[in-house]
Amino acid sequence: MHDGSGRIVVEQLTKQFGQITAVQNLSFTVEPGSVTGFLGPNGAGKTTTLRMLLGLVTPTSGRGLINGTTFQQLGNPGRVVGAVLEAQGFHPKRTARNHLRVYASAIGVPDQRADQVLDLVGLGAAGDRRAGGFSLGMKQRLALATALLGDPQILVLDEPANGLDPEGIAWLRTFLQSFARSGRTVLISSHLLAEVEQTVDQVVIVSRGQTMYYGALDQLRKSQQSRVLVQPSDGAALVAALREDGVTAVEQLQDGRLAVTGVDSKQVADVALKASVSIYGIQEEKVDLERLFFQLTSGQYAAPGVQQYGQQPPPQPYQQQYAPPQQTGYHVPPPQQSGYYAPPSGGVPQPYQQQPQQPYQQQQPPQPYQQPSPYQQHQGYQQQPYQQSGYQPPQTPPAGQDPYQGQQDQGYQQPGQDQRGQSGQGDNA
Repeated sequence: MHDGSGRIVVEQLTKQFGQITAVQNLSFTVEPGSVTGFLGPNGAGKTTTLRMLLGLVTPTSGRGLINGTTFQQLGNPGRVVGAVLEAQGFHPKRTARNHLRVYASAIGVPDQRADQVLDLVGLGAAGDRRAGGFSLGMKQRLALATALLGDPQILVLDEPANGLDPEGIAWLRTFLQSFARSGRTVLISSHLLAEVEQTVDQVVIVSRGQTMYYGALDQLRKSQQSRVLVQPSDGAALVAALREDGVTAVEQLQDGRLAVTGVDSKQVADVALKASVSIYGIQEEKVDLERLFFQLTSGQYAAPGVQQYGQQPPPQPYQQQYAPPQQTGYHVPPPQQSGYYAPPSGGVPQPYQQQPQQPYQQQQPPQPYQQPSPYQQHQGYQQQPYQQSGYQPPQTPPAGQDPYQGQQDQGYQQPGQDQRGQSGQGDNA
């Protein structure tokens, strides 16, 4: 039996496929109450790790634990872990509602639970459509609905935002954060670093099958010093003023700007004002997840001698630019040449050759706009607007009472959701 803690523990996990080591001594912990991002370049071992965690691949050594035990020993794992590794496990001629009812029967939940999760993921109006005609984004929503059938304590999702439109991505972010705030565990693998940065609290970054970092995202940001990029009118004067103020970490960038490390933009602007140096541009460089990701994983598939994307060139110390002395006072302007002058020595002037002109070609007039025939117009699937409501776990029935007898649909209920019929209504699976 599991301990019900909702904790995921990976201990010294290793997997070898012949001579290839996909995962090597990987270790990390995912705590409940947070959204954890599992990040790494292609081929870093993310999917293999998730498959070993879910009992689909046998590890060479080490172990992955869910609630203190392996996945095979959970008893009814569908009520503990909801997992989506790929959104393709659908019969193309089966409707979305019947697909969910098949899985609901397998894990022991009532049929009306299928309607609840369809409404939750925004597919309530598409429940009677065949899954084979779904778009990639709709298949992702249906896969997530399948994972939520058993009201799981833990969600493990591989690329859950793949194929979703911006509205769907915003809904997914809100749902996952609400799900975690209810005390549950979320582990997601994704390549959308900008979106992951807005969603997760913890990160696990892997490269070459090894753990490069795992912990709080804010702590990872604090480990990197921020910089202020400034474009002054007089770089030497500003550097001298900064040094007088105790700021010595000043670099000169290739575009002529100065990069000042360890200070904020207000301090740099105040020093420039006291030194009577004009500022043409100033910005505070934020350390984002993408930059941190490349610093930790760059070079896995790099060609030798090639600078990697996201990897900045080595900083150059500030060097004062040489400016030629300016002449003051009256000076005689150089004489202007007029008329014929001899060509430079060693060169023979070539006679001018006129290029032949191309005949003018009249452009074709634009075609008038033709309104499409009403027989060609059709109405597509209208996606329901999502409601950003928090995750509401189902109520626990009294001891000794059937959890599904005499109660309305519980679980991920949203305000105003349509309560459909009981078990057995609708088309058969």
